[in-house]
Amino acid sequence: MSETPHIVSDVMTQTVVAVGRDAPFKEIVRTMEQWKVSAMPVLEGEGRVIGVVSEADLLPKEEFREGEQSLYEQRQRLSDVAKAGATTAGELMSTPAITIHADATLAQAARIMAVRRVKRLPVVDGIGMLQGIVSRADLLKVFLRSDEDIEEEVRRTVAAYLFPASSHALHVNAHEGVVTLRGHIRDTSLIPVAVRLVRAVEGVVDVEPQLTGEPADAGGPDTNGS
Repeated sequence: MSETPHIVSDVMTQTVVAVGRDAPFKEIVRTMEQWKVSAMPVLEGEGRVIGVVSEADLLPKEEFREGEQSLYEQRQRLSDVAKAGATTAGELMSTPAITIHADATLAQAARIMAVRRVKRLPVVDGIGMLQGIVSRADLLKVFLRSDEDIEEEVRRTVAAYLFPASSHALHVNAHEGVVTLRGHIRDTSLIPVAVRLVRAVEGVVDVEPQLTGEPADAGGPDTNGS
C-alpha cells in the first residue's frame, strides 16, 4: 500500500572513514580530527568490520595518565585500564561491532541505537563487509520531507485505501509535518486505523483526526451498506 517505510540504504553515507586493526593511536586521533568524526569502523582484510573505535575508547589514555585512581577503582574499570595502555585500533576498539544491514528499516536502526546507546551504526552485508554508515542525523532526514509530499502520500496510500467511496471528500492538510484529517466518513471505527497508517508515513510528526461519521454497527437499514 505505502511507499514507506524507508530503509537504511536510503539515508546511509556510503563514503566511510575507517581504519585497520593495526592503525596506531595517533593515526586514529589524526584521522578523527581530519574528518571531524567521533568514531570509526575498524576493518580487517578486504573490508570486514571487526569493531568500532570511538573517542570514548581513546579517552582512558588521558584519564589514567597520572595514575591517581585507587586500586579498587581500577579493578572496577578493567576495560578502561586496558585501553589506557592500548596503542592500536585492534586493542582499543569495542568488539563485536554493533552493525545493521542496508535493508533494515529506519525504525529498526533507531531502536538499536537507543537500546545499545550508540550514535551511529556501520552498515554491512551478509558476510560483514562494510557498505556504509548510518548516524542519528541520517535517521532524521525523513523529517526534511516537504508537507506537499506528505499530503500526496497520505491521500494516495491512506485516504484512497481506507475510504475509497469518500476519499474525494476527505481533506488532508500537513503543516510542519503535522497532518490534519477532516471530513465525513461512513465508519468511524476506521479512525484509529487511519491515524496509525498516517503516523507510519515517514516525515509525519503527528496526526490530528477531525473526522465525523457513524459507527459501522450503529444499526438501521444502511448498516450493511444497502
